[in-house]
Amino acid sequence: MRAAHVGNDLLAFVWEMLALGVLAWWGWSAAEPVWLKVVAAVGVPGAAATLWGLFAAPKARFQVPTAAVLAVKALVFGAAALALAGLGHGVWAVVFGAVAVVNTVLVTVFRRSDGYGS
Repeated sequence: MRAAHVGNDLLAFVWEMLALGVLAWWGWSAAEPVWLKVVAAVGVPGAAATLWGLFAAPKARFQVPTAAVLAVKALVFGAAALALAGLGHGVWAVVFGAVAVVNTVLVTVFRRSDGYGS
């Protein structure tokens, strides 16, 4: 069972990085002129990563209730799914969102059963 926990945690990390990458891609694609592209491509994922690090990461700066952690994750993963849809990749948006939901549920259950994290 421990291998399932580790594998799910690895998938969670990969999905978090994908979310940041998608947000950067969307930021670059959605903005004009070039200086605004750079600001959006760096600022949007930067804001998401900061929010995640403050409230949703396993070693977050602030320990908040599980509901708040899940709200931050829903915001970041939801924004990434919407960004994918906005980029014209609706099927991938649904797949991304579905994997994010299942993975987040499993991470939450595994962490509670292990007695650590939110």
